[in-house]
Amino acid sequence: MGLSTHVLDTMHGTPAAGMGVELYSTKGDAATLLKRFALDADGRNPQGPLIDTAALRKGTYRLVFDVAAYFRGRGEDLPEPPFLDRVALDFGVSDTAQHYHVPLLVSPWSYSTYRGS
Repeated sequence: MGLSTHVLDTMHGTPAAGMGVELYSTKGDAATLLKRFALDADGRNPQGPLIDTAALRKGTYRLVFDVAAYFRGRGEDLPEPPFLDRVALDFGVSDTAQHYHVPLLVSPWSYSTYRGS
């Protein structure tokens, strides 16, 4: 339970292993960094949940994914500036008893997200 993420590289059809991710708690325009990590071989946080059920609080959060750096690291020749550099997803947690899974499907040119299970 708690909060989790998973990133799939839709250009290569693989998990986005090694992509840098940051998690923030937000309040208005203020953001506090909670965690910074690189995704594991499965495209997930290697330490498990980003926030476990006991520590998850009602409020707003932001996940920031280092998309351009990841694709450049895979050898993709991206323009400067890249179309997508860092993708920020702002979302709210209203019920801490539920699991919040925030996946990202991404290429250098597009992304999609949804509330997963």
